[in-house]
Amino acid sequence: MAWLYLFLAGLFEMAWAIGLKYTEGFSRLGSSLLTVAAMVVSLGLLGLALKTLPVGTAYAVWTGIGAVGTAALGIYLFGEPATAARLASVGLIVAGIVGLKLVT
Repeated sequence: MAWLYLFLAGLFEMAWAIGLKYTEGFSRLGSSLLTVAAMVVSLGLLGLALKTLPVGTAYAVWTGIGAVGTAALGIYLFGEPATAARLASVGLIVAGIVGLKLVT
């Protein structure tokens, strides 16, 4: 169950990272409230996962899911560049996440 909590926490991290773009410096109330709510949910789920998972593993996987998802959404939503080097770097993050899952 801890891995499910961690995965969901990573998804909510992606949501608040992308949400920050839409808050326009927290000047848009609706976007700001949704972003803060996603932050709270993400941290809450991370806290639940940390009850049983090692902190180093859980934190690295949480940030990795957020980084990979946010990079992918940045490419899709905002037209950010999808260069070979950038995609290879994202692939290395995915490899790290899989590696941590396999050894934990």
